[in-house]
Parts: sequence; structure tokens; C-alpha cells
Amino acid sequence: MHIKTIKEIPLNDRPREKMAANGAATLTDAELIAILLRTGTAEKSAIDIAGELTADGGLYKHLAGITRLHELTNIKGLGQAKAATVLAALEIGRRIASAKPIEKIHFSCPQDAAEFLMPRLRYAAKEQFVVVLLNGRNKVIGTELVSEGSLSNSIVHPREVFAPALLKHAAAIMVAHNHPSGDPKPSNEDRDITSMLVRSGKVLGVPLLDHLIIGDGTYYSFLEHEAL
Repeated sequence: MHIKTIKEIPLNDRPREKMAANGAATLTDAELIAILLRTGTAEKSAIDIAGELTADGGLYKHLAGITRLHELTNIKGLGQAKAATVLAALEIGRRIASAKPIEKIHFSCPQDAAEFLMPRLRYAAKEQFVVVLLNGRNKVIGTELVSEGSLSNSIVHPREVFAPALLKHAAAIMVAHNHPSGDPKPSNEDRDITSMLVRSGKVLGVPLLDHLIIGDGTYYSFLEHEAL
């Protein structure tokens, strides 16, 4: 079977030419990905590969939560170079979505923190536990990924959570993790971890201000719903 390459597509329908003539917003998701890929393989054109990556809502369903190179190289037709290009574009998109000089980010309420963390955690395929370091005025001075995978007391330990806070002289911390299911309702284990971190923060003099659970466009705040 003959695989139609981008060069064989009519000039006006080629992704780069369409972008140049009409702007990037006019391109489909597959066409944008095809520009990143540049070339295909002997079996598939760049547009074919891009079409598979974006089929059935794939841009969000399959790509938005990808953060590791191997998650892309497992896809047939994506070698290290192409996968790295796509991953870089995804990360740029995530950073732009939450772009703001970190020293200017101030949390006055849980919603502020949720808006800051949503682009990073909303689409993650695995549970990620993040610590946000704050100064005395509740301005962000840094973030740290503590664990990735299923949450448990053995994985999320106070020493891993509070170590970066002590090293960077944070006055307080907030923690957050995502639920890949999209439902931010806390589990009993989430509550146990929160209680453990509250107690540890009091002992160390670095209070835990909130624990956020990020879902699909929604969040749960322990500060808002439960006494910390």
C-alpha cells in the first residue's frame, strides 16, 4: 500500500503552508502534531501518526498527561528525536498555561492554589504528589515533586515532604496531588496523610496550610471542607 507523504498532499492542504497562509489556529490537532513530527516512517506518514495520536480526543485523552519520554517512544513511529520534540511542545504548553513569574504568585485562597496547580496535575496519568513552598506572605518560592504513583503513607513520608521546605527556609507549605479518575473526592488514605503532615508541620514549625486534590477541572481543598 502506498503511503502518501506530506509532499504528495496538495500544496494548500499541507500543514505548514496552511499555517503560513491562515495562522496556526486554523490547523487541526493532527496537523499541528504532524508539523512537530516533520517526517513519518516507511509504514506511516507524519499525518497518519499524528492522526492516531489525536484520534478520539487523543490530544487531551492521551497526550496532555504525558511527562516522560518513554510514554511516547512506546508508540510505533515515534523514535527518541520525534518523541522529544512532542514532549517539549507539551511541556511548553503546560508552562504557558500557568505562566507567571513564580515570585509574583501569591495564594490568598485555595482557588488561587488550584488555578496554579491545575495545568500541571489535571491530565497526569499517574498520581503525583507536589509540595508548594511558601514564604511568610504566602508567595510561592518553589515547588517539588515528592512522589509519583499510588499514594500511601510509605511513599508520602514527612521527611520527603518537609525536606525541601527546610532547605529553602519556607515559612509554610501547601501540598497537592491529582486523582487521574478526575474525581477529587478524598479517600480515607488522603485524610490520613493530611493529618500526618499537619502534625509534622506543627512539630517542625512549618505549618501545612492546605492539601488540594486536583481533579478534571475541579478540586477539593481540605482547608475549605475540613479543619486542619
